[in-house]
Amino acid sequence: MSSSERRDGDTPPREPISITDKRRVDPDTGRVREHTPSEPVTPTPQREPDPTTSDAEMHPGDRSGRATDVHPDRVAELTADLQRVQAEYTNYRRRIERDRHLAVEAATASVAARFLGILDDLDRAREHGDLESGPLRAIAAKLGAILSGLGVEGFGEEGDPFDPTLHEAVQHEGAGSDPVVGTVLRRGYTFGDGKVLRTATVTVVEGDDPPGKEDHR
Repeated sequence: MSSSERRDGDTPPREPISITDKRRVDPDTGRVREHTPSEPVTPTPQREPDPTTSDAEMHPGDRSGRATDVHPDRVAELTADLQRVQAEYTNYRRRIERDRHLAVEAATASVAARFLGILDDLDRAREHGDLESGPLRAIAAKLGAILSGLGVEGFGEEGDPFDPTLHEAVQHEGAGSDPVVGTVLRRGYTFGDGKVLRTATVTVVEGDDPPGKEDHR
């Protein structure tokens, strides 16, 4: 309505008033507002980085996309570090396994050594025929089975080739060569993979030289 059309005394129309609440904290909920009620929220589109643009010319938001690029030398260095750590861990596990195996063997040897005196008594009883029957025979069989399960084996028989690493000679007979075990005074024992638990105490008999051997000396 123009001024000429207004009648005298009429109040001119007012423009509508828009009030924008720009307070960051909502007075009703007490929470921080993400945006003012009157401002529309428009998502900011992500701009694809230009491969020809240098890092200095890139927008700070685009520069993070290239932060994941790693120099090949750095990759090789990290790969070498990982391989070294894996090798150290493998050696550590082997060392632990070896130490555990040695500890088990040492414990087995310590336990078995305590029974050797009983085995010697049973051998003497066997020589006198006391193990042919009766409860002592059953005890000897059970003890032998237990020690055999632990890997303990006896050795030392008459006629075996003499081996100074296995036999302890207390007497020598004869003047020939090729010494062999004569009398077994006390049997020897091994355990595990052939480790000597106790040497055998024996007498040694040296056989006669075969004919013609002296001619080749």
